[in-house]
Amino acid sequence: MNRQPLAEQMRPTTLDEVIGQTQLLGDTEILRRIVKQKEPVSLILWGPPGTGKTTLARIIAREVNAEFIELSAVTSGKKDVERVVEHAKQNWNLQLRTILFVDEIHRFNKAQQDAFLPHVESGLITLIGATTENPSFEVITPLLSRTRVLVLQPLSKDEIINILKRALKQLKKTKEVTPKALDYLAELSGGDARVALGNLELALSFGEKVTPDIVKAAAQKK
Repeated sequence: MNRQPLAEQMRPTTLDEVIGQTQLLGDTEILRRIVKQKEPVSLILWGPPGTGKTTLARIIAREVNAEFIELSAVTSGKKDVERVVEHAKQNWNLQLRTILFVDEIHRFNKAQQDAFLPHVESGLITLIGATTENPSFEVITPLLSRTRVLVLQPLSKDEIINILKRALKQLKKTKEVTPKALDYLAELSGGDARVALGNLELALSFGEKVTPDIVKAAAQKK
């Protein structure tokens, strides 16, 4: 039995598997170019929850052969950043790149954000920050000037339905969910793939055919 949440199981591992965000992933768009050239760039990914910020950061690291280190600004402090910098120096000596992903980077205060500056500037670390808040107000100007801000859009209803269909196909449970229930799951998700997959997983666990009523019970929403 797989104890990993369905949203984690379904996390894409290549750019081609990502559904949505075509404004960043088209053939000539920035993320596609970064991966193609294998030259990571420090980025701030700004968008609502469940739109693929962590997924894209992980894919970039894998594609450019960099070590991926993940911190959450909610639970990490300056000491954690210092530890990452020390590790990045060891990687540098081994000619290995380090990508530091900071989730909810807007939660770091000015002093904590300042700590990144010299190491981003020197190229010791490539910083990818994720935020649901406008970076212009939440990220210090010197850091903004050294990064590219990329805006992620909420996923459309059709994109959410495609993600749910892919999950059902992988689980071999395509026939266990009615089309109306799929539509309702997408409607309730608010463009957040994690919410949609979480509701689907719970609805399937009830052990009966998933209808809109079952979805309603799982999501506790009308």
